[in-house]
Amino acid sequence: MDCAHYSHLAELFDFPAAGFENRARALAALLRDGYPDAAAAVDRFLAGLPPRTLDIQELHTRTFDVQSLTTLDVGYVLFGDDYKRGALLSHLNQEHGRAGNDSRGELADHLPNVLRLLPKLEDPELRHELVEHLLVPSLMLMLREFEDGRVARKNANYRKHYKTLIDEAPQADSTLYRHALQAALQVLTQDFQAGNIVARLSDWSRRPQTIDFLGMVRNEMEIEDCAGTFAGQNP
Repeated sequence: MDCAHYSHLAELFDFPAAGFENRARALAALLRDGYPDAAAAVDRFLAGLPPRTLDIQELHTRTFDVQSLTTLDVGYVLFGDDYKRGALLSHLNQEHGRAGNDSRGELADHLPNVLRLLPKLEDPELRHELVEHLLVPSLMLMLREFEDGRVARKNANYRKHYKTLIDEAPQADSTLYRHALQAALQVLTQDFQAGNIVARLSDWSRRPQTIDFLGMVRNEMEIEDCAGTFAGQNP
């Protein structure tokens, strides 16, 4: 299987630099014939992008980093800070090194790094395992975090903790990156015939006992509050 398009797909999730919109348009054109649904998702993403690169960067930061809706670290999405994530990072570091895949200063489970790893893997079985057990489940959980109710609850928690929210770019859709994530999931589902996996996991991804990014955000804020209170009580 030719997986070269995953290197281009990864660029959707890199921190936006000059030319980001042009690269996204080139990706949509690349996907148009073989992956029409994914191309349409990229088109929706493009249609909502703010005009300035700085505003796109702020949207990326607001979505995946500071006061974020989710994270691009797929191991954290699946396991949180559980020891299983440490084991995953160790194995992925080995595979990145073996394949000569540059992690670009990010952790081994950063979504763009894992997408760029796919075409460099020589073992097709390992490639399928990464898609089935790591990429598809984590993308489904990421997309869950863009649901209206969950976004509202996260914003309420951020507002309570930080007193204010990061300003969004004028007329920008704060959930715009859901279209990029949908495109990635659609391409993976088609390439690896993972429709049955998506169907099987659809109910699982909504269960409260799965790793809950909203819950982790709330817990981290409570820990910070407690730490700040304790520090204020000590000279």
